[in-house]
Amino acid sequence: MKEKLKKLVQFFLNPRLLLCWGLAWMITNGWSYVLLALGTWLGNGWMIGIASAYLAFLWLPISPEKLVTFAIALALLRWLFPNDEKTLATLKHSYEKLKRAFKKVKDHHEHHEKNDHKTNVAE
Repeated sequence: MKEKLKKLVQFFLNPRLLLCWGLAWMITNGWSYVLLALGTWLGNGWMIGIASAYLAFLWLPISPEKLVTFAIALALLRWLFPNDEKTLATLKHSYEKLKRAFKKVKDHHEHHEKNDHKTNVAE
């Protein structure tokens, strides 16, 4: 467990990934904070309005912003650092594990649906 945690921390503190995460965050969120600060400083109502509305959306529980930010960060990582074999291999390995886990859950669910259907038909 301790070794897994160490690998996870090393992965997320990778300078290349942190740079890509920061750029992705600026694309999805950062611009609105900058616009809000600039609009407040300049007394510009439309800047404050646009930034406030977007920031309000970001804080809603239904906002997909974190997923979008992560996806953009991964895309930037592949684009900016295509030779970062270690990080990309770790991502690929994690993706394969996630796919297997989802397939296992799906197969388990389908198996139970078939059994439930057979039981309902027999009754």
